[in-house]
Amino acid sequence: MKYTDYYAALGVPRDADAEAIRKAYRKLARQHHPDVAKEAGAEERFKDVAQAYATLKDPEKRAAYDQLGRLRNGEEFSPRTGQPFAAGEEAFEHADLADFLAALKAGHRRGGERRPARGRDYEAAVRLTLDEAHRGTTVSLDVAHEDGTRTLAVTIPAGTTDGQVLRMRGRGAPGTKGGPAGDIYLHVSLLPHPVLRTDGHDLFFDLALAPWEAALGADIEVPTLDGPVLLSVPTGSGSGRKLRMRGRGLATGHGGRGDLYALVRIEVPARPTPRERELFEALSQASSFNPRAVAAGEPAHAS
Repeated sequence: MKYTDYYAALGVPRDADAEAIRKAYRKLARQHHPDVAKEAGAEERFKDVAQAYATLKDPEKRAAYDQLGRLRNGEEFSPRTGQPFAAGEEAFEHADLADFLAALKAGHRRGGERRPARGRDYEAAVRLTLDEAHRGTTVSLDVAHEDGTRTLAVTIPAGTTDGQVLRMRGRGAPGTKGGPAGDIYLHVSLLPHPVLRTDGHDLFFDLALAPWEAALGADIEVPTLDGPVLLSVPTGSGSGRKLRMRGRGLATGHGGRGDLYALVRIEVPARPTPRERELFEALSQASSFNPRAVAAGEPAHAS
């Protein structure tokens, strides 16, 4: 059996706390998700990260894993090297590290009989649209059990965010000797939206404005999860300004909602018509506005 360094897989030290482990997992899971990452080996890397997190986030599994000591990643080892193991040890010659850890967690032999052991946890990836994450949905999940594949109807609550891990208690593998069933952990990622981007429960989008709309202000129809609404752009909205629409973001799952932010981006005609060129030239002659002075912190208009 080969040893896998779960701490190295997540890039955390062996004394990392639960929050550091969770943050490392969320970052790596988004980076290597096979539906997002295009590089070779992304799917295998995602599975390694998920397996590492499944072990280290569980205090009992982590304690069993730490009993193995400090081995080199990929080093061969045997369950007969002093670690406690449960009945059926011969099977570990062909088992993976996760199976071995489950046996360690089950406890020592007691008079030839095993104590009740909790069933194995399962990991699954779920991809949701932004609307499904906002309103909640039900998905079908195929889970492989010892007695075959079982299809479960899983309810995803409203307010689920990108990178969140949902725990389904008691829906994993059945326990042995009367032990409780394991859990299923759903690793949620959101499908790209054509316009909106997420940051937790807040949403962002780029708002393209013509120079006169930015200078004079305008009422612009913008997209939201509830359908198009009018946004009043204030006079003098410069490029990069963030316009906040309170309560228009994702549901939080607790009766509230995040916010929606429009990020101003000023666009100009790539090929101005003769009339547009004439008007822009007239403006350049009439205006004393100096954008470079603004950037330098000086008065915007010449006196």
